[in-house]
Amino acid sequence: MVKPRAARSLHNQVIQELGQLIVSGELEAGKGLPREELLAERMNVSRTALREAMKVLSAKGLIESRQKTGSRVREAIHWNQLDADVLAWRCASMPTDSFVEKLAEMREIIEPAAAASAARRRTPEQLETIKTAYEAMAAAENLDAWAIADLAFHESLLQATNNELMTSLFSVIETALGTYFVLSARKASNFNISLPQHFKVYEAIRRRQPEVARQAMLKMVGDSRSNIRRQQAGKDQAS
Repeated sequence: MVKPRAARSLHNQVIQELGQLIVSGELEAGKGLPREELLAERMNVSRTALREAMKVLSAKGLIESRQKTGSRVREAIHWNQLDADVLAWRCASMPTDSFVEKLAEMREIIEPAAAASAARRRTPEQLETIKTAYEAMAAAENLDAWAIADLAFHESLLQATNNELMTSLFSVIETALGTYFVLSARKASNFNISLPQHFKVYEAIRRRQPEVARQAMLKMVGDSRSNIRRQQAGKDQAS
């Protein structure tokens, strides 16, 4: 008999394995999970570690447990979609066209308003942080470096709103945005094609022009969305 893995990593390991299986659809919504003893044996963990992991997944809305019928995978509508783990699992197992479209819609709602707010409220120090991120984007020599700097630019912009709720939102959606930025850059003619639009956003924030910042960010998000849609249209024609 194989011995269970070290207890220290078991809890998170089980959460990650089961979470990915559920979000990827390998464990289908509405279907019951194997009995506790069978699932623990399959995953090579103790039943105690499995129970703890199941509590976490239940809190994330992925599963529900009933006394007579056992544990069952819930429909995606019940998942905590802004949970950092759930977002990470979705990005790892997809992203499907539908999911990317929803991310784009979320950006259109949030980021133009954040840019306008940053133009009104940013401090000199926060402006310098945005500038540093922009300069890192300008200096990026490959897609990976660009994506890191791009994410830093958008994070520093949200920080400059001086709205703690907006800042907290970034920490939740960071993984999803990072995936989106890479997708958009990869599907543009050049990964840094949006650099001039980032500069327009920065300049509007520097000049304290909220409406100019709003429109510049809206244009940036729209361009990213178009990049991804063009790629999808080409894929559909080729198939």
